[in-house]
Amino acid sequence: MTDKHLSTQFDAELSGISTRVLEMGGLVESQVAQAIEALSTFSGDIASHVLKQEELVNTMEVEIDRDLSTIIARRQPTARDLRLLIAVSKTIANLERVGDEAARIARTVQRLINTGVSSRLRLPMADLSYEAELAIASLRKALDAFARLDVDRALEVLKQDDQIDKEFDGLMRKLITYMMEDPRTISSSIDLVFVAKAIERVGDHAKNLAEVIIYVVKGTDVRHNTPDAVENMVR
Repeated sequence: MTDKHLSTQFDAELSGISTRVLEMGGLVESQVAQAIEALSTFSGDIASHVLKQEELVNTMEVEIDRDLSTIIARRQPTARDLRLLIAVSKTIANLERVGDEAARIARTVQRLINTGVSSRLRLPMADLSYEAELAIASLRKALDAFARLDVDRALEVLKQDDQIDKEFDGLMRKLITYMMEDPRTISSSIDLVFVAKAIERVGDHAKNLAEVIIYVVKGTDVRHNTPDAVENMVR
């Protein structure tokens, strides 16, 4: 009876941790979307809101990490439960970095506004927005895979990462072209290079989350493998 009680309590703790991870994921997903909205509309207010959210994301990471350490020390989990707790630690670290990328975009928006370039900006904003849509969708799918511990969903995230990388490469070529054609756009183009890289990194972190999910379910470390190789490893 005591063992059953402890097992039930442990399951509740794991469920609670997972719920908080998903809450953190929802927050950083919103951060990225708002950062892109701030860029598209040149809204200083939205950019400031994104930066304020960063503090909450950091707090959530510290609190979840602390509770993870407590659970591991008290429960001494084994096998899949331990893999899940390790995965949660890696997941919140990646989510915190996604929040950092959103904050980086927000600071870039503030800098562009302060330098007064918004009224004369002739740059591929639509392309940036599309890259962001892909990255946000990939992050959302990775969080869904985490919630369901769904390997197939995680594999989809891995396969979609190449598309985000291609969009990033295309954006680099366009920004270089703008700078060559009109030297007045050099400063703002360089800022947008960092925005495009931040968005690409969001996609990378979504990919990392997908790899963590596969590790939890299959017990296999699939990092540094192509999506096709990963699929062969887990089937």
